[in-house]
Amino acid sequence: MSDRLLADGVVVLHLIFIAFVIGGGLLVLRWRVFALLHLPAVCWGVLVELNGWICPLTPLENRLRQAAGDAGYQDSFVEHYLLPILYPPGLTRTTQFALAMVVMLINLFIYACIARRRGRGASAGERAAAKARHD
Repeated sequence: MSDRLLADGVVVLHLIFIAFVIGGGLLVLRWRVFALLHLPAVCWGVLVELNGWICPLTPLENRLRQAAGDAGYQDSFVEHYLLPILYPPGLTRTTQFALAMVVMLINLFIYACIARRRGRGASAGERAAAKARHD
């Protein structure tokens, strides 16, 4: 398999991971088991943004591109691929902080909905148990 194809695969994996960090809570609404993967992914994504770290997938992609004879890039994956689409050029710490806050707010909302559902479910179960004991 060519290094260029592997680098493209890393980009796709990176995009899937970012989509999972942002919206994976929607999978948790349906299948609770996804929380075991999603919560650590959200924590990692937020930490990367808040601390200005570079995701390990970025250097991997760059090494693969260079091995294929392409030029790598010096900035982060988000700066290179996503910001030109979503934001004007030039990632700042303020923008990174805002991205982290958006990810946290989206997921806090989703998990609050899950907790609320769970609370209502327990109440309904308790009512059914009480009714069964009464009958």
